[in-house]
This record gives sequence, structure tokens and C-alpha cells, in this order.
Amino acid sequence: MHFLITGGAGFIGSHLTEHLIGDGHSATVIDDLSTGSLENLTALADHPRLRYIQDTILNRELIRAQVSICDRVVHLAAAVGVHTILERPLASLKINVEGTENVLSACAEFRRPVLLASTSETYGKNDADSLCEDADSILGPSTTERWSYATAKKLDEFMGLAYHASHDLPVTITRFFNIAGPRQSARYGMVLPAFVRAALAHEPIRVFGDGAQSRNFTYIDDCVGAVIRLLRNSNAAGKIFNIGSDEEVSMYALAERVKRAADSTSRIVLVPYAEAYPEGGFEDMRRRVPCICRIEAITGWRPTTDLDSIIQKTILFERARLDVAVPAQARALSV
Repeated sequence: MHFLITGGAGFIGSHLTEHLIGDGHSATVIDDLSTGSLENLTALADHPRLRYIQDTILNRELIRAQVSICDRVVHLAAAVGVHTILERPLASLKINVEGTENVLSACAEFRRPVLLASTSETYGKNDADSLCEDADSILGPSTTERWSYATAKKLDEFMGLAYHASHDLPVTITRFFNIAGPRQSARYGMVLPAFVRAALAHEPIRVFGDGAQSRNFTYIDDCVGAVIRLLRNSNAAGKIFNIGSDEEVSMYALAERVKRAADSTSRIVLVPYAEAYPEGGFEDMRRRVPCICRIEAITGWRPTTDLDSIIQKTILFERARLDVAVPAQARALSV
């Protein structure tokens, strides 16, 4: 089978691409590298069953052409990260809404099944004990730019479900909850790699707010496993699925666990939101924990990697990355 993967050079996309190629499929990756990196596809360099196109999903004719020659689509491309949304609000909205409409329109035209990636951000400030897919979205005011991302992704979901209802298009929607692991960048506000990099450098681990806000983390291999199961299950079409873990942790406790696992001398410091996001337009939520009963009932999937293992795997990856970077710097200094 030939897959078209938008955002395939990103964190989740590159891992999924590797898995699909390893399973014997072929793939075309479209990525503008605004948040992805070709380094993420290093393991597949020059692979005969992988084709890479550097372009944007706003290129409607390109999307039509590539959808027409694939068997199915995985749409992961999006403007991601709080800082990206706050710094480039209009461009982010265009990518997340117009880009998705381009993909869905082409999939409907050529009758290609599509998996549409959404986010736990769509729940907004809903802090229920266990968020099911039908839980309410509680978003802040439109004057707070932080909520534009959640609004755009919720609109993506509405469009996906509308294409399913109006065109009988097989659309499966996933809501990712804090996926973590190797290759995840700290540049876009991703908390675990940021904590790990600070701990390994014995620099202050910066925890925003009071540190009591809680999240859960899902290992990238578990996430890819969930996506693969949904791609193989025809009963998933027309439905939304949480992909996450029920192991809840506060941000301060996460920093403590990272510091301990890295054997670090770092201080843990609380940083006011006004200092972390001086551009303004930010509002946080206190907790976000998913119910994963729906995906478990349809596919049998549950995450198998606990938080301490995720932390250890992230530390091992970041240490290996540093071991590569430091000798290269030393060579440059010796020239």
C-alpha cells in the first residue's frame, strides 16, 4: 500500500513513516520543514520506497496530485507548539484550517481514506477526571491567542466528520495527548525534552506557573501502534479516538523525576507565565487526562510504556545526541 503522509518529517510523522516502510509499504512525505526536520528521516535516507517532497499543504494542486496516486492518507501536518501559535497566529490558522480542507477535499475527490490528526487541546479547560471523546470543549476568549490552535483543530474535526457524513469519506480522527520520545524537539514548548536537556546540562529546570498543573505522557512507539491499529480497522471511520495515557503527573513532579533519573544537580525553578510567554496571549489548563475506552474497545490498544520508562528512553536519546554533537564541536574548534 502507498501512503501519503503530510508532516512526515515531524516527530510523530517520521516514526510512523519508518514503521510503515518497515512493514513493506511505500510512502510519500510532504513537509515544509517549518517544524519538522530531514534529520528525522535519516534512517530512511535513499530508501527506494520513500519519496520526500518539501512543500506546504497550502499547495492545493500538489495535494490533489499526490492524493490521486496514493492508496490512503495520514494527515499530520500542522502548525504546532504554543510559541508558534502566539508568534504566527494568522499563518498557523491558515495551515491548520486551509491545509486540512485541501487534504479532505482531495481525499473526497479521489475516494482516499484519511486519518486526520487532532489534539487534546480541543478539550480546552475541561478538567474532568477522565475526558471521553464526547466531553465538552471549554475554551477561553478569542482575544487569548492560545485558544486559536484548539479552535482550528476543532474546526478540522468538524470538517472531517462533515466530509464523512456528506461524501461517505472514510475519515478517522485521533486526538493526541502529549506524545513523547526520541526526536521530539524542545523548540516548540514540548516539556519533557526541555526538562531532560536542562537536567543533562545541569541547568535550571524551568517549570511554568505553580507546577501543580498535571498532564500525562504517551511513548511514541505506543502512539504509532495505536495509529497503525486504527488504519487497519474499518470500523474506526467516522469516529474520534483519544490516544493517551491515564498516568497523571504534575509538572513539578515530572521535573523531580527527570532530575532524579538524569542524576542531575539542576535546580527546579518556577517561572511565571508572564515571563515564559512575554508576547502574551497565553492561558494554561490545570489538568488533562484522557479516557481511552473507545480505542481499546475497537482495537484492543493500550499504552505499555510507563512514565519512568519514557523518561529513561528520552534521557538515553538526548545523551546520545549530545555525544554526537560535542565531538563535532570539538573538531570544529581544533581546525
